[in-house]
Parts: sequence; C-alpha cells; structure tokens
Amino acid sequence: MESTDYTQLDYDKLKKQLSFNFAENKAIKDLQIKPDAFIPVLFSLKFGGDWSFKTSELEAMAVKEKITRYNEVEEEGYTLERVTLFVNPILISTEGKVLRLEKCGTKNERELVERPFRVKLDAEDIILAELNPAAMEIHLERIKGPLTFEGSAAYGVSHEMEHLAGGEHTGKFIWEFKYRVQG
Repeated sequence: MESTDYTQLDYDKLKKQLSFNFAENKAIKDLQIKPDAFIPVLFSLKFGGDWSFKTSELEAMAVKEKITRYNEVEEEGYTLERVTLFVNPILISTEGKVLRLEKCGTKNERELVERPFRVKLDAEDIILAELNPAAMEIHLERIKGPLTFEGSAAYGVSHEMEHLAGGEHTGKFIWEFKYRVQG
C-alpha cells in the first residue's frame, strides 16, 4: 500500500537531510573527535550564532565569524561563515571594555552588558569549520592555538565562556534606558 501523505518533494528533502547527517557523522569520525564536542558546531551551522555545550567530561564552544567577500566589478559576493570549535577552552587573556546590548536564548529581554574587546584563548583541540555558500561546501580543519578574537567574535567568546562556567552576565534591561528626542 502506498502512502499519499508525502510528496516527492518531501521524500527528496528527507533523503538529502539523511545524507547530510551521515556526512556529519563521517566528518566527526574522520576528525577523531567526541561526537558531543561537535554539537556546538552543528548548532552554529544549522541555527546560526555562537553555542556552548558542557558535560561532566568536556566543555565545547563554537564561535562564529561572518566574512563577506564582495566583487565590486561584478557586484556580487557571498558571506563566508567561519565557526571555530574549542574543546575544553582555556581563556588566556582579555583586553578592553565594550558596553553592548545582548539577548541570550534563555532570557526574554536584551540586557546592557560589558564585554572585552579582545580575547585570547587556547584549547585541547581546535577545529575550524568554514561554510562557503558560493561553493556549497563546509571545510573542516584542525588548527593550532592560541587564537585571538576582536569585536563581535570576542563578545561571543566571553558570553559562551560564561555559560561554560555556569554563570550568566546580568546587566541593565532595555526598558531602563531613557528616550531622548531631539528636534
């Protein structure tokens, strides 16, 4: 008996998703990394943003940087997503102070927090994942640390390190700001 609940499009999509999942598993095995350690990379690639994951045996953190490559002559380009995975990260140093608004997934509202402008960290293992939409490819490579991040990536490192440490930054909420209208 044939089911009419699924269209050919649904079936094709499911086949592609399963194939992608098998490729993920193969990549994890090829990298010789614990599958749990790779979860932050998977979440960053699939859902966007920075992610961290902690078990009793490991801490893992993925930090995403976006790099737009644009050809002025052709007037076209793409945004490369560079996700760096740190397995058992070690914060070496921080520099500077930047006030910024953040909203963590666990909170309902944005808060004003202070983050370092620059961070330097190392880890037991570091894997670079580059998602290239022009080539439709995800390149994985083991790299050596320590690495330094500035600006948005540094804020992401700081935020995810807080999660791994079991704490959360608290600051002033957006509704504590005052409007000032000029004119």
